[in-house]
Amino acid sequence: MSNPLAPAALAGKRILVTGSSRGIGADTASYFAEAGADVVINYRNKAARAEKLAATLREHNVRVITVQADLTDADSVAAMLETISTEFGGLDMLVLNASGGMETGVAEDYAMVLNRDSQVNLLTQALPLLSDGARVVFVTSHQAHFIGTVPTMPEYEVVALSKRAGEDALRELIPVLQKRSIGFVVVSGDMIEGTITATLLERANPGAIDQRKESAGRLYNVSEFASEVALAATELIPADHTRYVGDVSFFTRR
Repeated sequence: MSNPLAPAALAGKRILVTGSSRGIGADTASYFAEAGADVVINYRNKAARAEKLAATLREHNVRVITVQADLTDADSVAAMLETISTEFGGLDMLVLNASGGMETGVAEDYAMVLNRDSQVNLLTQALPLLSDGARVVFVTSHQAHFIGTVPTMPEYEVVALSKRAGEDALRELIPVLQKRSIGFVVVSGDMIEGTITATLLERANPGAIDQRKESAGRLYNVSEFASEVALAATELIPADHTRYVGDVSFFTRR
């Protein structure tokens, strides 16, 4: 997948992408760095993988730092933002990509804590670092965005409900953001082939992803969807603050 952003389109911009040591987050961070941005790679527990990605991105002659932080731990988030303040002096973009909730061995409310509470906490804590005119991007799925009207797979429901709750809570902050001309956009896409979510869904419900692919006609892969997230950073924000990736007729025809 070629970079959708023009060379130097983000020169000098400072961007934090959460959950960016792999998958959609890593590809999004790569597009940003190739376009001239200085990038913060956030990871929870895969330091080696994050450092390997950072080394690759530094080949584009941009600043790249890796910062460990568990988004469900407010102190951990505060430490991450302190590091960013010291190293970069601020942020021009915040991409809220990290999510979860299908993992085994986590607390019953983990999905809601991560996908709603932690997203709001991070944005709230990051506000002093965000420059006027900055942009905030929240990454979600159609299954979560439309969960109020279209049921999703039972195995994904807890994630969908928590992601939608997170989206709603973040949207409530739009008036606060607008006072400083900080843009907010939700990027919503269908199930993405090659993600950990797709892998866990397939493990819990064999054939689920193929069924969704057949119904949708096609599913985006990681790099394709990441390119849409990257474009959301630079293109005009829709009036409803939502950038839909791919066909949504299945979710809107009811």
